[in-house]
Amino acid sequence: MDAEQKTRARDKDAGQAKKTRLPVWLRRPLPRERSFHKTEGLLKALKLSTVCRGAACPNIHECYSSGTAAFLILGPVCTRACAFCNIQAGEPQAPDPTEPERLAQAAARMKLKHVVITSVTRDDLPDGGSAHFAAVIAALRGALPQSTVETLIPDFQGRDSSLQKVLDAAPDIVNHNVETHSSLYPFVRPQADYRRSLDLLRRVKENGACAKSGFMVGLGEKDADVLELLHDLKEAGCSIVTIGQYLRPSKRHPEVKRFVPPETFAEYARWGHAAGIASVLSAPLARSSYHAEHSLASLQGTDLSGKNVARI
Repeated sequence: MDAEQKTRARDKDAGQAKKTRLPVWLRRPLPRERSFHKTEGLLKALKLSTVCRGAACPNIHECYSSGTAAFLILGPVCTRACAFCNIQAGEPQAPDPTEPERLAQAAARMKLKHVVITSVTRDDLPDGGSAHFAAVIAALRGALPQSTVETLIPDFQGRDSSLQKVLDAAPDIVNHNVETHSSLYPFVRPQADYRRSLDLLRRVKENGACAKSGFMVGLGEKDADVLELLHDLKEAGCSIVTIGQYLRPSKRHPEVKRFVPPETFAEYARWGHAAGIASVLSAPLARSSYHAEHSLASLQGTDLSGKNVARI
């Protein structure tokens, strides 16, 4: 390779680095607060997983430092392999019957006013893990009766009986993410079904619960697709929607197709409100469980679940 070729190669590499470098609005400082390590130490001591760590969430430093976390139940291994997700796919172990009490103990020690519970997808279990969700909610109600509970659930392969187990446990919010536009499902979520997810959200709403969903941008969708998503979620009965930037967890994952600037996220929020969605959290670093208590608080005075939601 001669000098001119080397120069062109360096310029190409520099251009590629510039293309993939995170915009300034997505950069986060490393943790320095002692509270971060205190939260992480408590979770490790009680052998609990979080989606913050498992999904490589960019907000983990902020949330752990403020003494919050989104709990990941039913183990760290998922039976599905969504293209965007950082959680390990494979054959999970049987649910741990001691997990609900350990999780409730952690939530009590962290003095959480709003507890977010999510899980890996467990297509290997007959009920998809819904009974375990119900057990966790029951343990939390016993340990923190004044706190609100939010569940971020999988689709349970469309089984009404599994969803009903969660609904019967009466969480304050039932979240199920559609994740992306339907046109991208074959590539991004090949084991999921967009219409099945919307049907689940409709059933949540029909059962009198507060329905929530969220999706990412930057996977190849257009702004028109975002608008369509918002209208679909409103039609499905969602009262809360979150929109955030897709970030590539590793080189094994799909590249980011576009970095959406903050002002465009603000426009998405206006679209959501215009569509009739009560609460829209739309920002580059917004995630389903990020500041989840604020979304619920924003609905104070609005009876969306058949009960008083103004408990934060």
